[in-house]
Amino acid sequence: MGNCEHLLVAADAEPLTPEGCQECLEHGMRWVHLRKCQGCGHIGCCDSSPGKHATAHYKETGHPVIRSFEPGEDWRWCFVDQRLGQ
Repeated sequence: MGNCEHLLVAADAEPLTPEGCQECLEHGMRWVHLRKCQGCGHIGCCDSSPGKHATAHYKETGHPVIRSFEPGEDWRWCFVDQRLGQ
């Protein structure tokens, strides 16, 4: 675990849909774990979820850093550098 440039400069945007994954809520789908985009606040589901909406959001927008949106978890992930950080 370590920090890359993206993790060091990532903002901490307010969650857009704090009640859950935006796309899952819109389509009546279920999720396993939630991730928050640090750049814009999009809430998406993890890659263990059927929709994999957090990764899809990265691929659509290029926003590089997500944070776990699970209670008690404080880790972040950089898609670009494939690095985990605090």
